[in-house]
Amino acid sequence: MNFQVIGKYRPVAALACICAFAWPVAATGLTFDDALSLAQQQAPSLRAEASRLNAARSEAIAAGELPDPKLLLGVQNLPVEGAERWSLTDDGMTMRMVGLMQEVPNRDKRKARTDVAHAAVGRADAAREVETLRVHLAAAQAWIATHSVERKIQLFDELFEENRLLGEAIRARIAGGRGQLTDSVTARQQAALLAERQDELHQQYRQARAALVRWVGEAGNQPLRGESPQWTIGHDQLIRRVASHPQLSAYAPMTEEARARIREATAEKQIDWSWEVSYLKRGREYGDMVNLQFSFDLPVFQRSRQNPRIAARYAELDQLEAEREAMVREFAEQLDVELAELERLQRAQQRNEEVLLPLAREKTELAMAGYRAGTNDLEAVLGARNELIETRLKQIDLQGLVATAASRLHLAYGDAK
Repeated sequence: MNFQVIGKYRPVAALACICAFAWPVAATGLTFDDALSLAQQQAPSLRAEASRLNAARSEAIAAGELPDPKLLLGVQNLPVEGAERWSLTDDGMTMRMVGLMQEVPNRDKRKARTDVAHAAVGRADAAREVETLRVHLAAAQAWIATHSVERKIQLFDELFEENRLLGEAIRARIAGGRGQLTDSVTARQQAALLAERQDELHQQYRQARAALVRWVGEAGNQPLRGESPQWTIGHDQLIRRVASHPQLSAYAPMTEEARARIREATAEKQIDWSWEVSYLKRGREYGDMVNLQFSFDLPVFQRSRQNPRIAARYAELDQLEAEREAMVREFAEQLDVELAELERLQRAQQRNEEVLLPLAREKTELAMAGYRAGTNDLEAVLGARNELIETRLKQIDLQGLVATAASRLHLAYGDAK
């Protein structure tokens, strides 16, 4: 749709109506930092990651402990034939047995299992950091989008007033006999088009608010306070911090877990053992007895059992290291792309602010002066004013895009998280 400038004032009521029915407003309003803090506190996905981390920590407590002992109950030498069959007391060889058995995995295996569990804790913690970054980025984008749309809606107060003044100029020219009667409806036509554009902005506003509420809760209905964040993004500094990106940092505990599993598989070559003690109750004419025995695993088929498992664990470690290297390269490429896009947006914002906006204002003023003097027609004025409005709206868009791109880089690679 070709948007044209209008000449009738119309108050902006929709934004006020939305705020009137919103969540009770805090005295300070919702700042960008508030949004990130609330998102971290309220995001269900972060609560899920915290529960996963607590579960991993609980698992680590028991990882290196011995297996639970086993209670042994039984009967030995029970006759099944003759006059004493199925009797527990008639035959002196029959013994009722109660005992205890304990398996003892070798020390290296228990140590490796403990290391695996601790690495799982680190992996869960890294997953929580990755999710925290995702939540922060989403909340930041929602806040900036809401802020940008609000600024556009507020701009329409000025646009309606400017159109009212234009309408007065049109009527004055017609009264002076220099204008065409058809020009008298132009202001009302332009007012309707401007109202249509305003309705589109209110739709965008509701969408942005809904996204903000999703991430920060009901506080997302509060009026926004403050401006979009301004960060200094240094190319060299961010390049050096690629490896500290949460998704890349997660590979450290994953690698530790893989190495611990190698040690656990290697420990399968060592002997596990168990001990068993039991008390045997015999008939009254015979004395009771005690048994003590030990058993040992014999890993004699290492070529077909332990060695393939060890090789598999080494292959998994190689896979992780290769994946990490590939991801480092991918993130380095992505960072260069995002930095180039940020620089382009910054140049476009500066050009729009320093060159295009002043020229559009000058062109509008010249067209309006010519219209009052009778040297320009109304179409020239409307065209110039349309360019000015689009340039002003574009400036808000560019500022929002710059803030979003800078936030993404700062939150992912900057010092403050």
